[in-house]
Amino acid sequence: MAVKSSAVYIKADMHTIVFDRNVTINDVLKIEGTDEGMVRQIKQMKIFTFPDPSTLKKKKNQTEVFSILKLIEKIHEKYPDAEVQNCGEQDFIVEYVGGVPKPKWLEITKLVLLCVLVFFGAAFTIMAFNNDIDVNGVFARLYAQFVGGQKPAVTELEVCYSIGIAVGILVFFNHVGKKKITPDPTPIQVEMRKYEKDMDLTMIENASRKGHNQDVS
Repeated sequence: MAVKSSAVYIKADMHTIVFDRNVTINDVLKIEGTDEGMVRQIKQMKIFTFPDPSTLKKKKNQTEVFSILKLIEKIHEKYPDAEVQNCGEQDFIVEYVGGVPKPKWLEITKLVLLCVLVFFGAAFTIMAFNNDIDVNGVFARLYAQFVGGQKPAVTELEVCYSIGIAVGILVFFNHVGKKKITPDPTPIQVEMRKYEKDMDLTMIENASRKGHNQDVS
């Protein structure tokens, strides 16, 4: 039985991860309303079912793009008089994480290879920068100006410069091991969030252009 003039407020995040193939509105939306019974019924509505991972050739996470209008249409099928107010995204992604988990050794191998690449890549970048601006020449001129004579192979300048680079990297990236120096987001976290947002927007636009998103007819 329809509930007359009942307001329902819904909010969807741009990217939601689910662990059950049978997706309900409660899995992807935050819902608030004055009629608790209606809200409870809406949360239990099933909106999509992902294919069984065992039937797919590629064992990977599945994604589906939804329009918020599709969910509003679903709500109106049962509650035609409900006033639905959207407070979140107009289009959003639902990602199903299931299937066969990846072997732990594979994840560890990827992590080790990534660390090696980052280490040698950063070392090469620093060496290339030092050669480009001729740091050794600058140190030699400073040593001759303040101390006099020819500079030895290693002096306090090189030691302090090396320590300064390490300290500067730690302060800039706001991380010492697993601990953060300040509660502010680190530059890597900021860039990762920007990257994730750009990826989500691209997936939504591509799905919309190809007509692969779950939308109203």
